[in-house]
Amino acid sequence: MTLRFHDSATAAIRDFVPLKEGQVSLYYCGATVQGEPHIGHVRSALAFDQLTRWLQTTGYDVTVVRNVTDIDDKILVKAAENNEPWWALAYRFEQAFEDAYDSLGILKPTYEPRATGHIPEMHALIATLIERGHAYPALDESGDVYFDVRSWAQYGSLTHQNIDDMQAAPDADPRGKRDPRDFALWKGHKQGDPETARWESPWGAGRPGWHLECSAMVTKYLGTEFDIHGGGLDLRFPHHENEMAQSQAAGHGFANFWMHNGMVTYEGEKMSKSIGNTINPREMLEIARPLVVRYYLGQAHYRSVLDYRPGSLTEAAAAVDRIETFMGAARARLYPDGQFGWFNNTLPSAFRAAMDDDLNVPAALAVLHETVRAGNTALTAGDNAGVEAGFLAAMAMTDALGINPLDAQWHTGGTGTAELAALEVLLKAQLEARAQARSEKNWAESDRIRDLLAAAGVEVADSATGSSWSLKK
Repeated sequence: MTLRFHDSATAAIRDFVPLKEGQVSLYYCGATVQGEPHIGHVRSALAFDQLTRWLQTTGYDVTVVRNVTDIDDKILVKAAENNEPWWALAYRFEQAFEDAYDSLGILKPTYEPRATGHIPEMHALIATLIERGHAYPALDESGDVYFDVRSWAQYGSLTHQNIDDMQAAPDADPRGKRDPRDFALWKGHKQGDPETARWESPWGAGRPGWHLECSAMVTKYLGTEFDIHGGGLDLRFPHHENEMAQSQAAGHGFANFWMHNGMVTYEGEKMSKSIGNTINPREMLEIARPLVVRYYLGQAHYRSVLDYRPGSLTEAAAAVDRIETFMGAARARLYPDGQFGWFNNTLPSAFRAAMDDDLNVPAALAVLHETVRAGNTALTAGDNAGVEAGFLAAMAMTDALGINPLDAQWHTGGTGTAELAALEVLLKAQLEARAQARSEKNWAESDRIRDLLAAAGVEVADSATGSSWSLKK
């Protein structure tokens, strides 16, 4: 099946053909580091991590750029409220985002540029837009520079809106604008702004507008035309609409595909701190293991709404446990000495078809769980060929999705301590030895290992599909 993705600009699923054979260039919007990451941020990063992994699995060399917006009105306001330098607040929250990404196994991007490191590129883009008649200095001599939305006939094409139906851009005082919908490319330094939040420019000292930052950074690292631009659905307007307009008005081809992931709700309602129906990644990681949180956040189709409910992580944990138990038992049966390799060429055709069809992860997970069920049947029947086929397929599928429970990421990373990671490794070795003893009907050795673990405060639960452990309460 041909690799196909939904393109927001055309509102259609299109065959994906990269601009350069064998290579894919992907840019997706990262954090505006004004506060702790919320679950929508992490879901978006995870969706594009799944995309990256699948493109790599398909054989592409993928260049990924994820920006950090480290200068913005909201950052300045929050820093003033906290009585700390804006750059210190931005760096602190940037690290919080990195910790959340790392905990959930989200791959590092090829490049992760900060907005403050690309002011000259922004100046060059503004100058080009003014020269081409699509931008102008503010009429009130404030030092602002605006994009003239009516000068670009295609404005509104990404979100399929008529310009006259749009609301005014709220990013600056409208008195300096030709049209209230014109948006700021450069914001002149105002009285009360921190002196450290200003850069000299041909139009006066100031700082960049939010939309301008991404256009300048993506062009520097991926060129004036690239394959995929991604981000959350909430960024389509005005952020991505404005990005596309200013970049194309500057003569850039810009993104060939626009991909947007859906939102996260709480029992069917939009999450809101004011009504108390929010949950953040840190809270999720206190409830469940990082692997379980990753599975939960990545189990829905990337374009659909993901609805969180109390119990959602318990359901995800049960699903992960079924996969983990089979793979652990199969590995013990097939590789009693603990030595095995990684296999990436045994993906079931149904799994490939699902992922090629606009990254249909729910259908791909259905293939994975069916493989686990068949593998468990083979374990019970003593069908080692069936066990091996199921194990290799499960290895390949979970590896492609970034949820392989045998990956060292889930035993040494996340929020757990080094001591817990070491404990898990030792316990898994004991359980694998016990599984081998049971398969050989060496009940004395099996009981010896169980009693040894019990003496250490570890309970072992046996089932038809293998064994699991828990600490005695």
